[in-house]
Amino acid sequence: MRSRVHIVTKIDKILEQRGMTQGKLAELTKLRPSTISEIIRGTRSVINKEHLAKIAEVLDITEINELIEIQYETKKDGGRSE
Repeated sequence: MRSRVHIVTKIDKILEQRGMTQGKLAELTKLRPSTISEIIRGTRSVINKEHLAKIAEVLDITEINELIEIQYETKKDGGRSE
């Protein structure tokens, strides 16, 4: 069995809790709305540390685990050993 790692952002939940839109977050961070959307949807293959820093600053987040989490998915690999 192999584990697949997923990095998942919690930004959508944070925005919902705070009554903030993605558009407002983009405005405050000076990031493109499409960048914010892609980070939230998990469609970006690379997340820039500066982008995360801007988002954390605007949302007043001091611990990275408030912003992102690591999820592990275990899959069977067809009987092959690694």
